[in-house]
Amino acid sequence: MAFNSVHNLSNVYNFYMTTYAPKSSTSYDSHKKSELRSVYNSIVKMNKEAPLYILDTSKEAQEFAVGMKENARELRNTIASLGGLDEDKLLNKKAAYSSNENIVSASFVGTTTEGVEIPGVEVEVFSLASPQTNMGKYLTSDEVVGLSEDMYSFDISIDDLNYEFQFRINSEDTNRDVQERLTRLINNANIGISAQVLEDEENKSCMVLESNATGLKNNKSMIFKVSDHRTSKTSGSVDYFGLDYVSRAASNARFSVNGEERSATSNHFTVGHLYELTLNGVSSEEGETASIGLKTDVESLTENINTLVRGYNSFLRAAAEYSERQPKSNRLVHEMSSISRLYASGLTSAGLNLNLDGTLEVDDEKIQKTAMGEEAKEAFASIMDFTNSLVRKSNQISLNPMNYVNNTVVAYKNPGKNFATPYITSAYSGMMFNSYC
Repeated sequence: MAFNSVHNLSNVYNFYMTTYAPKSSTSYDSHKKSELRSVYNSIVKMNKEAPLYILDTSKEAQEFAVGMKENARELRNTIASLGGLDEDKLLNKKAAYSSNENIVSASFVGTTTEGVEIPGVEVEVFSLASPQTNMGKYLTSDEVVGLSEDMYSFDISIDDLNYEFQFRINSEDTNRDVQERLTRLINNANIGISAQVLEDEENKSCMVLESNATGLKNNKSMIFKVSDHRTSKTSGSVDYFGLDYVSRAASNARFSVNGEERSATSNHFTVGHLYELTLNGVSSEEGETASIGLKTDVESLTENINTLVRGYNSFLRAAAEYSERQPKSNRLVHEMSSISRLYASGLTSAGLNLNLDGTLEVDDEKIQKTAMGEEAKEAFASIMDFTNSLVRKSNQISLNPMNYVNNTVVAYKNPGKNFATPYITSAYSGMMFNSYC
């Protein structure tokens, strides 16, 4: 029973995360015991003096709380990815370049040591990794489906897991009606397959299934398989709609690194624990390569600041989207904007311009000119302070996103004479779990 409860809670949280919030997961989401202990102590301290609330547990409040918590986590991870959260490392991440972005783009994921040169690589791309595509039969769209009225089902096997899809066909259903119904059924299941309905000029339509993953692992012949031979309900729909026909098999990427030929199941991978590469196209002629290496310190700093500003602006816009449904989100926008206004003078002198809505714009030319000046360290001190303030604020939002939901205060605690109440934080997870089972 305990396992089912944990499993259900995981499903609930994953549902809200994938529906309302960013989906990224990075190495910065793993933590040491000391870091987790610090988070717990922060929760205890935060709730010790917190007033008692009547919580808003509406779907809109749930969406807002989860979205803001995950967007705050995303902002913190973005900052951490720019060199780390320590002041000495902040914004010091090296940036990689590619001489031919049409073939491959790159980012630096390794570590640098003073006095140790990071080697560059030459990449030539022969073919890209591709997904598996199943294309069904073209059937007259407005014609009544040629299957008897009944409950049907079929199975999709993917990643050694088997998923059964059940649906009903009524006597008046057309081919297009059932195709669209099956498309929604597969897409809503979120099993790693995307479905769509294509229509031609002759008023005929077909279903197309495509895997989200690319390439073939462990010598497998296909990524997914559609069948209704051993399904629990009536069979026949797979053959009628042609869902089992593989029109394009999945294939691995083929490329060379410094002349050594390699293959990968994905177009996104790392090389030598130094560069993270994304293959974008095939070399137009034999021997055409893209040179991958590190940008100069000034170019790296400019790119890091641009990444920081994109993360900050993205968070601010995400919070502003809830202004009509969650009025307290305006307070969050105001608090974030106040941070940028506090450092506005220093940010402007370094090359960051503050807009009226609180967002920032980057003047790359001014940043590079400032970075090469004699007083670069002093000029960029405001950006460092601004970044540190964003880290602290994102941590605060992550710890208590319910602080920005429309809750009603019932009573304030007696200051200085309270017991720690860490269980108050269960309201965040509890409101999602409530009524789920």
